[in-house]
Amino acid sequence: MFEKSFKNRVILPTAVILVVLTIILTVYIFTMFLSYSKALIKERVAINTNSLKFHIENGKKNSQIAALSVADHRNVVKVIKGRNREEILRVLAPMVELHLVDHFTITDENGIVLARTHAPDSFGDSLVSQRNIREAMEGKTSTYFETGTVAKVAIRTGAPVYAADGTMIGVVSAGIRYDTNEAVDLLKEKLHSEVTIFFGDSRIVTTVTDKEGRRITETKMDPAAAKAVLDERSEYYGTANIFSVEYKTYYMPLLNANDEVFAVFCVGTPLSEIQTEAKGLIRNIIIISLIGLIAAIVVLHSVISTISEPIIRLSREMDDIADGNLNVVIDVKNNNDEVGHAGKSLQKVVNIVHKLIDGINDAISEHEKGNTDYRFDTNAFHGDYRLLADRIMRLSSLGMEDPLTGIPNRRSFDSRLNLEWHRAMREKMPISILILDVDEFKAYNDTYGHQQGDVVLQTVADALMVPLKRGFDFAARWGGEEFVVLLPNTDSAGALCVAEMIRREVGKREIPCVRGGTTKNVTVSIGVNTQIPSPKLSIANLVAQADGALYQAKKAGRNRVCLHSIDLTASKY
Repeated sequence: MFEKSFKNRVILPTAVILVVLTIILTVYIFTMFLSYSKALIKERVAINTNSLKFHIENGKKNSQIAALSVADHRNVVKVIKGRNREEILRVLAPMVELHLVDHFTITDENGIVLARTHAPDSFGDSLVSQRNIREAMEGKTSTYFETGTVAKVAIRTGAPVYAADGTMIGVVSAGIRYDTNEAVDLLKEKLHSEVTIFFGDSRIVTTVTDKEGRRITETKMDPAAAKAVLDERSEYYGTANIFSVEYKTYYMPLLNANDEVFAVFCVGTPLSEIQTEAKGLIRNIIIISLIGLIAAIVVLHSVISTISEPIIRLSREMDDIADGNLNVVIDVKNNNDEVGHAGKSLQKVVNIVHKLIDGINDAISEHEKGNTDYRFDTNAFHGDYRLLADRIMRLSSLGMEDPLTGIPNRRSFDSRLNLEWHRAMREKMPISILILDVDEFKAYNDTYGHQQGDVVLQTVADALMVPLKRGFDFAARWGGEEFVVLLPNTDSAGALCVAEMIRREVGKREIPCVRGGTTKNVTVSIGVNTQIPSPKLSIANLVAQADGALYQAKKAGRNRVCLHSIDLTASKY
């Protein structure tokens, strides 16, 4: 029955799916070429458009950074002030490549060229007609596409140069040319497309070559593109046929300083390349699809050949778990059938038990190290597992907590003290301990009874927690009417301050008691000791000296704080 059920639920549906996939793949391949070619053309044009815009914007930023950096350069200011053309060229030469620009032009404060890095022998002419120079002479920094004496199409940033006294001594113009073969060849390499630049409607530089390898220049722009780009100042998408090769083209106008179209970038991608790329991608899709179909057949065969094994395997694994072997890993290969679901459910139970055991082991390990505050997260469990985890943690807490006051007990304190002592030794930091004793507590019990004495102990425990603001400060009931406070990374001055705060806090509770026929409030005496742990010292010595300080406080009249046998008498209530 199981085999029949499996065939009905797996083999037959899988066979139907394979047949349907084969039909869909055939139809898909038939229609893919046309639709994908069109989409790929659109995508390639969009990529080229965005890449071209990014390239130009990046050129603007580079020219701005270069102009501002050079205008503020100490050596540049010095040579411009000296008006020595050879020195200007020498200083600027290494800065061209450093600042990712093609050239620098330096003028005096009147716009007369002092030097050009891209045309060293051309100087003395006026560039006042260029807006970036003119605005720099006015103290502004600006960037524009310009037509200059040497370059037809370039982007330039003009920046004023000031002497140390604030006097303008010249202008730096940083530029990037686009009207050179090198510039369009570089752009072609980035865009993987042919690049042409028009000045007006004339082609002045291009990467397109004829059969002899000569670049095609001095030809006019396509009339439709010229109308859209030059007259209407808008981008234009079209096609062009050059030497029997059809290109998908994108035209982008460049505006000069007067907001006029004076140059046009054109990026063209051969449609044959795109179609070849589409064919290659479709071929890869076909291969991958066929591999997928073959893989599906192999997987189906593997499932059929192994379907009889999972139930036996699962039964054996359940027997192992029942015998106490929780390290069993349930093998659930058939994830979608009844066996798979049963196996996963059983594995979930085993994982929960493992998680519970790991949490218990972690808690035991942390408590043994002295980290008595450690609790594993019982919120990760649900239902009866959550109840079991909470009860286990409660049992752990009972062993480390004083049942009367609700604060940690002596055992918990000993573990924490051992942890903090060794941490302080490693970090060479001070550690302080306070031992508190409720004054004349036996007489109080004899007068008011043990039940009221328990209330006093609970009140003192509550009071001593108030000044402990840091997360690693630790208080515990030492035994009887004694309490102890551990203050890691605390010197004697800080420990005395905390001890005095505790003494006063107990006084604020105003617990009345009769002493010698006079009604007073319950008070505490506190002994304080501070040490910087070292191998030569011991925890026992730290505690013994604090206990000795407590004895001094008692001997000196109670209700006071003493530091390691030195009487630091506090004011009494």
